[in-house]
Amino acid sequence: MTRHTNLDELPALPDEHRARPKSDWLIDPSSFVAGAFRGSDDREIVLSNGLISRTWRLSPNAATVGYDNLVTGEAIIRAVRPEAIVELDGGRYDVGGLVGADEQAYMRREWIDALTADPAAFTYSGHTVGPTVAPFGWKRVRHAPDAVWPPAGVRLTLTFEPPSGVLDGVAVDVSYELYDGIPLLCTAFELRNRTGRPVRVNSFISEILAAVEYESSVQEFRESNHPGIHVESDYALADISATQPRETTCWLPDPDYTTQVNFYLQTPCLLHSKPPRGPNVFLPDGEDFASFRTFELVHDSTDRERQGLALRRMYRTVAPWVQENPILMHVRQSDPDSVRLAVDQCAEVGFEMVAMTFWSDFDIENEDPAYIEQIRQLVEYANGRGVELGGYSLLASRHIDDENDAINPETNAPGGAAFDHAPCLESEWGHDYFRKLYAFIEKTGLNLFEHDGSYAGDWCASTSHPGHEGLDDSQWRQWERIRDLYRWCRERGVSLNVPDWYFLNGSSKTGMGYREVNWSLPRERQVLLARQNMYDGTWKKTPTMGWMFLPLVEYQGGGAEATLEPLEEHLDTYEAHLTQNFGYGIQACYRGPRLYDTDETKAVVKRSVDFYREHRAILDSDVIHVRRPDGRDIDAILHVNPRLSERGLLMVFNPLDEPVRRTLNVPLYYTGIANSAAFRAADGTANTYTLDRDYRVELPVEIEAGGRAWY
Repeated sequence: MTRHTNLDELPALPDEHRARPKSDWLIDPSSFVAGAFRGSDDREIVLSNGLISRTWRLSPNAATVGYDNLVTGEAIIRAVRPEAIVELDGGRYDVGGLVGADEQAYMRREWIDALTADPAAFTYSGHTVGPTVAPFGWKRVRHAPDAVWPPAGVRLTLTFEPPSGVLDGVAVDVSYELYDGIPLLCTAFELRNRTGRPVRVNSFISEILAAVEYESSVQEFRESNHPGIHVESDYALADISATQPRETTCWLPDPDYTTQVNFYLQTPCLLHSKPPRGPNVFLPDGEDFASFRTFELVHDSTDRERQGLALRRMYRTVAPWVQENPILMHVRQSDPDSVRLAVDQCAEVGFEMVAMTFWSDFDIENEDPAYIEQIRQLVEYANGRGVELGGYSLLASRHIDDENDAINPETNAPGGAAFDHAPCLESEWGHDYFRKLYAFIEKTGLNLFEHDGSYAGDWCASTSHPGHEGLDDSQWRQWERIRDLYRWCRERGVSLNVPDWYFLNGSSKTGMGYREVNWSLPRERQVLLARQNMYDGTWKKTPTMGWMFLPLVEYQGGGAEATLEPLEEHLDTYEAHLTQNFGYGIQACYRGPRLYDTDETKAVVKRSVDFYREHRAILDSDVIHVRRPDGRDIDAILHVNPRLSERGLLMVFNPLDEPVRRTLNVPLYYTGIANSAAFRAADGTANTYTLDRDYRVELPVEIEAGGRAWY
C-alpha cells in the first residue's frame, strides 16, 4: 500500500469507465471487480465495482461529491457533507467536507468547483490505495464454501490533519472498502494521538450522507427507514433480526435542506452512523482509537426476495464464517457418561457437534483443575470420534449483586435492564467472568461456545466499576469487552452460537426465530409452526445463520402429547422434523439425552443426515420462498445456487390429511438457468421443462398425506 501526499499520483490511476451492468450480480458476480480510478476531474478519485461508485474531490479539501447506483443509474446522495465528525476534548470538528452550496436537493458538477474548504475542519493531507484489510483473524476449521477472508476488493484511506494550532499531533484516517461482486461499501475511521498527552474522544459520527429521500411527504413522517439502502454497523448488540433498528444507524431530518417538500423540514434523509452515546473515552498518547465499521448495501430493486438475497450475500461476504453449519446436538447432561453417549450416537449417524446445553450442569466458570481436566478429556474424546464439543454460558438476565450489576441511570440502582437484571461487563465480576472464559476455553480446547443472553447494550451509571468511568462510556467499554472475546474465539476456530446480532464480530449463528413455549403444544402442531418459523426466518438470514430448536424430552410443559420421547413411539413426527430441518438447510438444537433409541430410529436419523450431507452445498445456499406454510395446501421453498452443478433443490410439503396432486409454479431465475431445466425426483424419475418468459416452470407434484417431496 502506497501513501500519496498530493494529487500528482492520480493521473497514474485508470480512468473511471461507467456503463450499465450487462449481467445480474446475484447470478454471476465475476465481472464486478472493485478498483480505484481517476475521476472526470483531475482532483477526483473514484472507487467503483460496476455496481456502485463513490467519488471524492480531494481539493481544496476531501469530500464525497458523488455516490451512485450504477445498476439503476440513480444518485444516492444529493449534497456534500463532511466525511466524519469528531468531538475531541470538548471541541467539535468536521473531518473533510466542502461548504458553500446554496441548493441541497441535488448537485450539478459545475457547482462543485465553487465549493470551498471550511478553515475550522480537519484537512486532507494524503491518501493510500490498497487491498482490503481483515479487522481480525479467522481460523478455518469447518466447512465454509467459497469463503474469502478478508473479502476481495479495494481500500481507500484518506488522512486528515487538524487546523493549525489545534490538537497538533492528532490525525484521522477515514477508510473505505468496496468489495468485488456486490454493491457494498464499508467505512470506518482511526484516530491517532501523538500529542504527548491524553485526548478525550467525547463523541463521533463516522459516516454522514445527505441522501436522496426515498419518498416525499408534505405532512408528518411515520417511517424513518430507507428501503433503497441497508445500513448496518458491527456495533450491533441485542435483537436477532437484520430488520430491527440498529443502534448506530440514524435517519434524521436535514435542516439545511430547505427546498424539501415536507412543510416542517422533517424528511428523514440525513444518515448519521454514530454511537447512541459517548464513547467519552480517554485516548492515551501514542495510541489509536478505532470506530466501529459501517456497511452500506445499495439495493437495485424493491422486491422483497431480491433485497433479502442481497442482504444474505452481504453476510456471506463480510462475515463468511456464517457459512459454517455443523450438525448439532444439545445433550441434556454434562457428566462424562452422558456426553460420551451423545458423542458416540452423533458419530454413528453423522452429527458433527455436541453442545452441553443449558440446565446440563456444565459450568464454564468452574476453575477447579479436576473439572477443567474432565472437560478437556471429553473434548479430546469427542474430537477423536470426529465430533466437536462445546458448552453453554448465560451472561445477561443474571442478578449478581448490587455492586456488580448494571446500574440503571434513572433509578441509580440495579434493575430495568433489557432482561431486567444484567451484570456490568466492566465491573469486578465482569472482568473476572471474562478471565474465566478465556482460560477455560484455552485449557479445555472447547470447539463451540454458546453464549446465551449476550451483552444487550445495557448502560451502567456506576462510577466505581473498574472498567468504565460512568454512564457515557459504559456501553462502549462493554461492547469492546464482548467484541474482543468473540473475535478471539473466531481467531482460534471456536464456533459461536449467540442469540444476538454479533455476526460481524465473529458469531456464527443466532436463533432462526421460534417461540419456546410452542414446544409444549401437541406434536402435530409443532411441525407446521416450526416450518413457518423457518420460512419466515430465511428472508433476511441464510439457512446457515440460524438455529432451530427441537426438544426431544418434555420442554415448557405439555406432557406426553407434546413430547417426542420415547422416540420410537413418535417416529413419524420425529422424521417430519428431521426432514424439514435438513430440507431447509437449517441445523436444529436436538435437545435430549440421545438421538435414537432403536435401530429403526437410528436409521431414520441417519437417512436425513445422509440426505443433507449429499446435497449440502445446495441446501446451505439461498432460499427462494415459493409458498408459505398455512396448513391449507402444500408449501414449498427452492434452494438456488447458480455456481453449482446442482443449481436448485425444491422442497415441497403436504400438511393435509389426504394425498395431493398439484401443478406448482416454480421460479428458477436465481438458479441462473435460462431456457430448460432438468428435474429429478427423489425416486430417480427425471423430466425436462421449458422455462417461460418469467423464468418459471409448471411442475406436476404428487405427495402423500402429511408427506414431503424433493426435486
